[in-house]
Parts: sequence; C-alpha cells; structure tokens
Amino acid sequence: MRAVFESTPLPDGAPMVVLDRVVKSWGPKPVLVGASATIGAGITGLLGANGTGKTTLIGMMLGLHPPDSGRITVLDHDAATAGPAVRLRLGYSPEHHLLPPDVKAVDLVRHVAELHGIPSRPARARASDALWLVGLGEERGRAVGTMSTGQRQRVKLAQCLAHDPALIILDEPTDGLDPLQRDSMLELISKVSRQFGISVLLSSHHLDEVERLCDSVVILHQGVVAAAGRLDDLKAISSAGVVEVEFDDTPERVSALLTDLGSQGIEHMASGRGFLVRSRVDMPGRADLTDLVTRTVARHGVGIRSIGPHPVSLEEVFLGVGSPQR
Repeated sequence: MRAVFESTPLPDGAPMVVLDRVVKSWGPKPVLVGASATIGAGITGLLGANGTGKTTLIGMMLGLHPPDSGRITVLDHDAATAGPAVRLRLGYSPEHHLLPPDVKAVDLVRHVAELHGIPSRPARARASDALWLVGLGEERGRAVGTMSTGQRQRVKLAQCLAHDPALIILDEPTDGLDPLQRDSMLELISKVSRQFGISVLLSSHHLDEVERLCDSVVILHQGVVAAAGRLDDLKAISSAGVVEVEFDDTPERVSALLTDLGSQGIEHMASGRGFLVRSRVDMPGRADLTDLVTRTVARHGVGIRSIGPHPVSLEEVFLGVGSPQR
C-alpha cells in the first residue's frame, strides 16, 4: 500500500481535540454541563453510559451544532465556526448502517472523498486504495446493499480514510459484528492509526475492546468529563488506594478482622479467593494501607497468604467514576 493515507501531522504534542467547559442542552434537558478535556494523538476511547452526551459531543466536534457555551477546538480550529475546515481533515464513521443500498462501494467512497474537496479522478483512485486497505478491494464494485454488516462497517471505515484525515471518529465500529469480525476490525483500526499516523477517537460501549485498543480514554458522567488521560495512568490512580488480600484462616477469625478494619475506615469486598480492601479516609498511598492491614492482621493473629496491589481493569475505572468515593 502506498503512503496515500499518511496524514499531514500537527506540530509535535499538539492536541487533536480540546473541550473547554462545554455546555449543551436539547430544550430543557441538559446534556453536557461543563465538559473539559484534552485529547491527544493516538487512539482514544470515548466512554459513557447511554444518554451521557457521547453522540451530542461527536456532533459538536463535527461542527454540526454549536455548544450553548464553552468551546471545542478540533485540529486547531473552532469546530463551531470553522466546521468545513475541520471536516476537511476529519473522517467520520456513523453508528447507523443506513448506506445507500444501490450504490457501489467504490462510488460511495469516491463521492465522500469529493465532498472533502478531492477532484473526481484522484477521488476514484483514493476510493479504490481505501477499499483495498480495509480488505474490500475485490468487492469494491459491489452494491453496498448486497454486503454483510461486517463489509458495510469496512466501507464506512474506507470513506473515513480516502481524503487523508488527521483524525477519524468511529462511532460503534464493531456494532453488529461477531467476535471474529470484531477482532479483525480492531486490528484494522490499530493498523490504520499506527502505520499511517492517523489519530482515532473511538466511541464504544465495549469496554474490553477499548481496553485492548486505546492508549487513552475520556469518560463522560453526568454531563462532565469525569476522567480523562492515558489508560495506564487512570488504572494506576484507581489502584492507588486498593490492596488485594488473601487470608488463610477460619471464616470467624477473618470476619472479626474485617469488622476491625471497618471500624478504622477500611471497606472490603470479596474478590476471587480473597478480598479487596479500600480506605474510606485519606491516606497518602497504598503502602500506608498495606501497613495498616498488616498490623491489624497481626493483632488478630489471622493467617495471610498474600497481600499486594490489585490490577485494575478499565471496567473498574469506568464503574468507579460514578462512585461517591471518587
């Protein structure tokens, strides 16, 4: 594959998207109430429960509707006032599958490239290249309506790429795919980003695929950005005040120990063969929590098999966003 999809990069370290106290309501219903975040290069997951404003936020990034207040900067442009300039360097794959059924895949992708300012002949060549890239080169002459859901998802990805964007926004790109098709699509998205230097904003309700694919995440909750940053950093923050302990004693003695810990502001929950313990009071770090648990164990004479940090998953980060302890 030639380097037609190598996007012109922004200056090193420049953000792809900046949300600055974004507020948006639909009628009397507030959707975003002051969302702020910076999204850098690479692959970023956009997460949030249904109704938290993901679709609204994507629409504002595309310049389709302005925020009520605040500002969204996309690729160094104000999305509310420079929508056409933003869309020239932005690719978008919508969640829905409502593609024109009688149009050939290559003609659909060509048409979208032309809408982005690519002349007709180069647009056809780019459409063909994009469809080969996503694995539909031999199928490019087929009508979209004759294609499977997995193939239509790839057509949507191809039309994102044909005009050499710096950033693509993918809304549920694995919707309707079986596990093997999902794996293949995730590998393809990773290839597009890492091999051709195109940043990706991935909106998905599949936490496992976001954890597998993304470098960073933005989590919406109750109209604001509740957490944002590199996934490894968010996991480290979430695990800082949590210790995983496996006891080796009778249930009665373990219960007495856990009751004592509770009186010291330490809560617990079952996890596998042991427990996760978390402080409800301020502590400088996990070492202090480990020391407190160890001293309490010694005081009760309870046997202990292991104690150490708890490896946090994206699901725990996501669920912890809504916790009053966060």
